Amino acid sequence: MRGKKTSNAREQHDQFTGNCRYLGLKLLAEEYQQMVASANENTLGYYEFISGIVQAEAVDRQQRHIENLVRGSRLPQPCKLLADFDFDFQPNLNRKLIMDLASLRFIEKGESILFIGENGTGKSHLAQSLALMACQSEYKTHYTTCSELIIDLNSGVYEKTLEKRMRKYINPELLLIDEMGHDRLELQVIKEAHLLFKVIDQRYKENKPLIFTTNIAEQDWPEFLGDPISTSAILDRIFHHSVIVKINGPSYRKYQGELLQKQYGEKKKDDAETA
Repeated sequence: MRGKKTSNAREQHDQFTGNCRYLGLKLLAEEYQQMVASANENTLGYYEFISGIVQAEAVDRQQRHIENLVRGSRLPQPCKLLADFDFDFQPNLNRKLIMDLASLRFIEKGESILFIGENGTGKSHLAQSLALMACQSEYKTHYTTCSELIIDLNSGVYEKTLEKRMRKYINPELLLIDEMGHDRLELQVIKEAHLLFKVIDQRYKENKPLIFTTNIAEQDWPEFLGDPISTSAILDRIFHHSVIVKINGPSYRKYQGELLQKQYGEKKKDDAETA
């Protein structure tokens, strides 16, 4: 008799958890026993009990959605956090402006952000931090470097898949194009600057924001991209309705490298003295 009761209990458990998963209630399927025990312990009413389950499921589903957005964004891992940025190292940077941008109002207003500065000054860190915050606010976001974008679209021209590849950069609510001028591969495909223009122009027409980082000064873009006509059109669209953030300061990577060398030198000296 006991075996029959155990079998029925197992069937009820399997049916209940199966129904939960069918309805997408993954958290309830996994934790319903703890939820029931907690409700009994706290003598919750029926409404409170059901409301708690719905709230827990909503939070869990939102968290899973955010995790999927972060994975789908292709942001470099580990993700850069705004809290980890050393503002004291770049005292000339307008911290209040960055905090205003962190509100993400620029996305709703269809404005873009252009970070300009030398290598190592924190352009990519700030840009990637804002893109991560966009994912956490449930905006569909896509990350790419400038060279990856151009090479990808150039392949699409030869494979006749350009329109499909274009959608990857047009559809997201926020696009981050990182490191223009950082990768020398760009110089091998500068004649394809019009492909970069196609992406920027389409997003401009649809009033979709982008974040762009570069170490190339505005006046040097035509020479770098090698296509004055496309470059002029790119500049016109990027600088219109864009927040320009210029970072004039030292390289944090260089500073960290020098600090490491100093620490290593001191350790080597201590080891020698100990020996």
